[in-house]
Amino acid sequence: MTTSTFNQELIEFIQNDDITNQLHTIKDYFRWTYSNFNRSDIYYGHGQDNSWDESVQLVLSGLDLPLDLPNELYETRLTLSEKQAIIELVIQRLAKRLPVAYLTNSSWFCGLEFYVDERVIIPRSPISALIEDRFQSLLGKEPKRILDMCTGSGCIAIACAEQFKEAEVDAVDLSTDALNVAEINIERYNLLDRVFPLQSDLFDNLPTDKYDLIVSNPPYVDQEDLDDMPEEFHHEPEMALGSGFDGLDITKRILATAANYLNDNGVLVCEVGNSMIHLIEQYPNVPFNWLELRNGGLGVFALTKAQLVEHQAEFLK
Repeated sequence: MTTSTFNQELIEFIQNDDITNQLHTIKDYFRWTYSNFNRSDIYYGHGQDNSWDESVQLVLSGLDLPLDLPNELYETRLTLSEKQAIIELVIQRLAKRLPVAYLTNSSWFCGLEFYVDERVIIPRSPISALIEDRFQSLLGKEPKRILDMCTGSGCIAIACAEQFKEAEVDAVDLSTDALNVAEINIERYNLLDRVFPLQSDLFDNLPTDKYDLIVSNPPYVDQEDLDDMPEEFHHEPEMALGSGFDGLDITKRILATAANYLNDNGVLVCEVGNSMIHLIEQYPNVPFNWLELRNGGLGVFALTKAQLVEHQAEFLK
């Protein structure tokens, strides 16, 4: 990956400018970062969708400060080393097109902060709205056993455990690297007794257990979209993004097996994003419940165990 000529010129301007003697407060660096991001050709899509929110995230995370920092502290002055650290983060963002979450090892999901690095994709699933609403209307009773399939950083598993205080959650992933990151986050939230990282190729290595809820944000990007993705996405593990020509290789395997791991009243919730078009075309008789999410996300469906069983023959073809 190379720095664009446009961004390189911007970086050289930054390096030659007397920034640390001219800018002093947190608010100054918000504005300065915002201006430089607006001048660049970087892409926003890893938790933030605009240059202002990403500027705030970079500056505050780079200073080890929370995103809900009281406004009155915006006027506080920074030390020279803090200024230099922010300037270097901005340069890295422009030069390498690294997402801010990787630069600061910090990402937010369901109001919770997670450690992330390039071993996992950055949390951004619209399933967050369902978790915050406690899967309202989908579950008849509070779940006691939850499976997070393709857990990555563990964000969905941990957020579910935080919402359902009596539940045990299995956090499953094929990647041992991802599970190592998930363990960092599980320990951060003191959930070692309720959230359990498990290495498995989907259900292959799991004992036949029964869950009240299976939640999955699997790889689902089709080949065309994967080829067209901005540079920022190519820092993420490709195995966590792509899933065959139509983006459904993993999802089809989940659909074929999930019923075997659900209680009678259990529910599968799964995200497929833009690949929902392919899913509808290939399974026209399946009554996917495409969920309306208050955060505007698309491509998340729910199926009950009964529906999965009824159409299991189609999923096994």
